[in-house]
Amino acid sequence: MTGDSWREDRRALLGDDPAAESNAARLLSELGTEDRDDDAIEADHRSSRLAAVREYSPHARLDEELRLRLTGPDTGGGALRFQWGHAILHPIEAAVSAAAGTPVQLEVTGISAGSTVIHARPVAGQDVGEPGTFDAPVTSAASTGVATLTELLRALETGSDVREWAQFFDAVDSLSRALGKYRLDLGLTWYDADGGTRRATLTERGRRYVERLRQTRDRDQEITISGRITELRESGWVKVKAGVAKNAHAYDVRFEDPEELLRMRPGLGDNVHFRVRFRQRLDAVGIARSTEFTYLGRAAEQTTLPAEE
Repeated sequence: MTGDSWREDRRALLGDDPAAESNAARLLSELGTEDRDDDAIEADHRSSRLAAVREYSPHARLDEELRLRLTGPDTGGGALRFQWGHAILHPIEAAVSAAAGTPVQLEVTGISAGSTVIHARPVAGQDVGEPGTFDAPVTSAASTGVATLTELLRALETGSDVREWAQFFDAVDSLSRALGKYRLDLGLTWYDADGGTRRATLTERGRRYVERLRQTRDRDQEITISGRITELRESGWVKVKAGVAKNAHAYDVRFEDPEELLRMRPGLGDNVHFRVRFRQRLDAVGIARSTEFTYLGRAAEQTTLPAEE
């Protein structure tokens, strides 16, 4: 008789018991059940493991991990297509870096099934300890960046105001375009060094909101530009440099009627004073997507009014 033979006998006995199934169901009902995904269960395991280790080493920390779950019509095989990786992974790294305020390098450590699940981590030697060690700083740059990124993704999914994250909106815009191109939804989970987790998604709902935020509106101002001409084109374009310093601002002024510029007979080095329409095309986040200066007429000599591009 083996040490496990009693279990086999018990299973055989219960297999003949007509009430076994109902008894098991009653027991589960009494204990209660939870509907949790694998990520939530693993987060609990990580926290429990860290708590146990800290009984012996109070400063112990876990390895950080970024888990990306791609879902869509073509993800059933659990494989990552090369074109997805090129289009999606770089914007994620760029967004994390911009949100962290410092370059953050990420590396893929594995791919698993369950749609397409990409496992990544910060590159060792930045501001985190080597894998398996416990000497990482309290909060890594990657953790700071991902924390801010998840806040933005949640705001996009709920259609909230995202202007406070304007500085790295373009990276998320690139990510959104790539996901839409390949009909993919993104689920992002971050496992931090203290056992905590952060989650966010970017689905079709969030992507549609990003698309609305890209729409621009014109904002016009009339300003005066004073300076000297450094370039001329017959097509109706002139560059005016405001000041003699090498880093003085230069304005590209467009003439809607090129003949008007020719009639002025300007020359390189001439001092000019132009009234111009300064037009900015702003998106809903407040980012200037383009600027242009259009000639309106001559102006009296005066100090240049600065215009932010």
